[in-house]
Amino acid sequence: MPDRAPQPVDRQLPTDEARDLISLVRDIAQREIAPKAAEEEDAGRFPREVFTLLSESGLLGLPYDTEYGGGDQPYEVYLQVLEELAAARLTVGLGVSVHTLASYALAAYGSKEQQAEHLPAMLGGGLLGAYCLSEPASGSDAASLRTRAVREGDDWVITGTKAWITHGGIADFYTVMARTGEEGARGITAFLVPGDAPGLSGAVPEKKMGMKGSPTAQVHLDGVRVGDDRRIGDEGQGFAIALSALDSGRLGIAACAIGVAQAALDAAVGYATERRQFGKPIADFQGLRFMLADMATQIEAGRALYLSAARLRDAGRPFAKQAAMAKLLCTDAAMKVTTDAVQVLGGYGYTADFPAERYMREAKVLQIVEGTNQIQRMVIARHLAGPETR
Repeated sequence: MPDRAPQPVDRQLPTDEARDLISLVRDIAQREIAPKAAEEEDAGRFPREVFTLLSESGLLGLPYDTEYGGGDQPYEVYLQVLEELAAARLTVGLGVSVHTLASYALAAYGSKEQQAEHLPAMLGGGLLGAYCLSEPASGSDAASLRTRAVREGDDWVITGTKAWITHGGIADFYTVMARTGEEGARGITAFLVPGDAPGLSGAVPEKKMGMKGSPTAQVHLDGVRVGDDRRIGDEGQGFAIALSALDSGRLGIAACAIGVAQAALDAAVGYATERRQFGKPIADFQGLRFMLADMATQIEAGRALYLSAARLRDAGRPFAKQAAMAKLLCTDAAMKVTTDAVQVLGGYGYTADFPAERYMREAKVLQIVEGTNQIQRMVIARHLAGPETR
């Protein structure tokens, strides 16, 4: 790669503490994450030791209360941390986002007793979480899930299969949505299931186009028994909890997408200013300069949109529509920017010797996870025009 180092993103942060936090994250990213990213992704290696370091550094519970080991940071700050991590390696940035998503149900809907018992270890004790909503036959139509929890005295017995689970098979805890009542959304309940529960197992991870270092696998629950003290919220409240979690999770995906796009732009600018053809750097050619300008503009627009949605969330105002918009725009932008980065590098962009092709492969999944971009358009349209007529 060219020697020209990318300039850090000029961030508008609300406090000196937030600025120090971003400096810490950048240092960890540059020392511990980025140098190994290409090699470990190619080998399909999950960097568990990085997540241990992030936990020890207070970075796995940033948006949650300090009372339980969190960082008590606004989403405006937390999302910019995610962006920095994803720019270094998407497996790490997305992994932190998924862990935060998995912790959300207990942090937002758990009882004080549940929070005191479990959250300190989840947020700062080195544990890693997974979020279990999707199933082999219920993805976008999540309310049709079939995993069932049956009450037996003071316990629940959970049976079913979850699919497309990030950290499936390696997580220390799983937030599981299971059917406890009637068909549809109102019959679903949330449970906190320990990763070592008898009857819980992870399948062989999926063979993916990108993010090969992040295990995505089915999770089988074969008569997994948990106490009623691990039920989160009321019976039948699980789907509402799941959707609330996804509103925040979509902002995490948006931030990760901008991180990948920023990394791709930095690689493209570095290459274009060093690569010479016809006696001058290819960055001097107007067609390529305009391409770089468009890439940078899409990134800035996406960053502004996800931060705007985050500030609504931080202010306690409705933000579901803006979260869907941010997820849609940022992930589509990441796909376009990374594709253009490959084009800027030409033949070299298509080789694994340069990171542009990895960024392009990784960007694609962000248009799919936590609600496809077609689902995001449905969510936005419902806010504008109301539910579809039947």
